[in-house]
Amino acid sequence: MLTAIDNLLLEQIADWHGMPGGAVNIRKNGEKIERRVTANIDIVSKTDKPGIDVIIKPGTKGESVHIPVILSQGMDDLVYNTFEVGAGSDVVIVAGCGIHNPSSQKAQHDGIHEFFVRSGAHMKYVEKHYGEGEGSGARILNPKTIIEVEEGGVAEIEMVQIRGVDRSVRDTEVRLHKNSRLIVSERLLTDENQTATSNITVDMVEEDSTAQIISRSVAQHQSQQEFHLNMYGHAPCFGHIQCDSIIMDQAVVASSPKIIAYHTDAQLVHEAAIGKIASEQLTKLMCFGMTAEEAEQAVLKGFLK
Repeated sequence: MLTAIDNLLLEQIADWHGMPGGAVNIRKNGEKIERRVTANIDIVSKTDKPGIDVIIKPGTKGESVHIPVILSQGMDDLVYNTFEVGAGSDVVIVAGCGIHNPSSQKAQHDGIHEFFVRSGAHMKYVEKHYGEGEGSGARILNPKTIIEVEEGGVAEIEMVQIRGVDRSVRDTEVRLHKNSRLIVSERLLTDENQTATSNITVDMVEEDSTAQIISRSVAQHQSQQEFHLNMYGHAPCFGHIQCDSIIMDQAVVASSPKIIAYHTDAQLVHEAAIGKIASEQLTKLMCFGMTAEEAEQAVLKGFLK
């Protein structure tokens, strides 16, 4: 049974406005509370550990899978999910975790997701994290994502940490095969004393693979962020890393993109920038009638969009 708080969390992490179409699996406080499958997408509980297998039939087009996790109490939750994205399919997978912690005990969710994007398949994977709650217990999220993209496959990954997560470590590992493509968009906001670490490693192991990582973050108050974005070219390939951060107050941001070419035809580029909001941006918006606070929020919202 979903409560009003549950629905609010689902709205934040999955743009949830009533039960969506397609396949659905909702996990709440470590237990399955809702599951729906389709003719082309099956969801099966693992028998050896907590988690699910999502099997998408080859050739499936225009369908979606929603697999959100919500915590409404202090607890530790661990889940292992495996996704088989069939050859030639084109699907959207919406995941993410929302925490409402009213207790003094920490609420922690660790998710390990493994994806097999088969030949010619196109997968868009959206993972959003959000935390709230009046309790003193920490809200902790540690996702690990492992993706194998076969020949001609495309993986689009959107990773968003919205607000209210006290500590997070995000590990993402991707292997790209012949003529495959990866697009990663990461957006992250921390405030107060929150800490966040993002580790992304991409191995382009066969020719004509391409990868693009765009990471944008805002660090406020005394929060701390670390980014380790790594790209390795083992064959003729092209890769680009762009990491931009806005730093405010007494926050700390560390960014260390790394590119290594193991082939003479591997073309790899990285860019990293950390800085404050430009004063002329605020001044321009305030000339249109905004207060200083409204102007600052508008700039941050546009930066993270």
